[in-house]
Amino acid sequence: MRMYLISDNVDTYTGMRLAGVEGCVVHERAELREELEKAVADKTIGIILLTEKFGREFPEIIDDVKLRRKLPLIIEIPDRHGTGRKADFITSYVNEAIGLKL
Repeated sequence: MRMYLISDNVDTYTGMRLAGVEGCVVHERAELREELEKAVADKTIGIILLTEKFGREFPEIIDDVKLRRKLPLIIEIPDRHGTGRKADFITSYVNEAIGLKL
C-alpha cells in the first residue's frame, strides 16, 4: 500500500514528492471532493495525507469519507505554515480525555 498527498500548496507537494509520495494540489471544494474520491477508489492507496487547511475549511467532506470507510486512513498534516493547533494541544487533549490536569 502507498501514501497519496492532497495538498493546498505546491511547497508541501514538492517536499512530499522528494520523499517519494505522489499527490496533487487542489484549491477548490469540488477539486478536493473529486481527488478524494479518486484516491479512495484506488485500492493501492492505504494512507491519504491531507493538509490541515482542508480539515478546517471542509470538515464535512473529510468526515464523510472517514465515517463511511475503514480504508484508506486519512491523516491531516501541517503545511509549510506550521500546525494550526495550540502549542499544548496534546496536553489539553489528555486533560480532556482522562480528566486530570498534567
